[in-house]
Amino acid sequence: MNRTEKQHFVEGFGQRVRDASAVYFTDFSGLDVKEITDLRRQIRNSGAEYVVVKNRLLKLAVKDIDLPDISPVFSGPTAVILAADGEIEPAKVVSEFSEEHQDRPVFKLGILGNDVLSVEEIARLAKLPSKDDLLAQAVGAMETPLIALAGAFEAKLQEMSGLLEALGAKQEDEG
Repeated sequence: MNRTEKQHFVEGFGQRVRDASAVYFTDFSGLDVKEITDLRRQIRNSGAEYVVVKNRLLKLAVKDIDLPDISPVFSGPTAVILAADGEIEPAKVVSEFSEEHQDRPVFKLGILGNDVLSVEEIARLAKLPSKDDLLAQAVGAMETPLIALAGAFEAKLQEMSGLLEALGAKQEDEG
């Protein structure tokens, strides 16, 4: 990359970091090209992007962004995960991938909103249920009382129907 290309990359990458709902920094050392390609595909399927960035260019890209101190990121090989939609899914993907590949890649830290996430916090985040699972649980929690209420109404309607039939039969007998 020549100087102009680097400058365009730095500006564009800085904007992508600003636009991301969550940013995770990883050390990808120990992974070969095939594994990184597989990881990129899995991360892309989770709604995020996996970009290997030189630390010098990364430092320039984020220097004008109002971020907490992320200086520990700028050592060793660095790849950045830019989450556009879900904040949890990319962390889950990397955690699961890491379990299958001798603990590689390793999280350095993450940024969620204006908060810096430690490796431990990212690990806890990755264990949370997905957004779809949480929505399903919420719907299930709301559905159960409604089903019980519908059952109670149905029982009362049947009871009332039985009473009306008995009343009708009684009136026929009297009449």
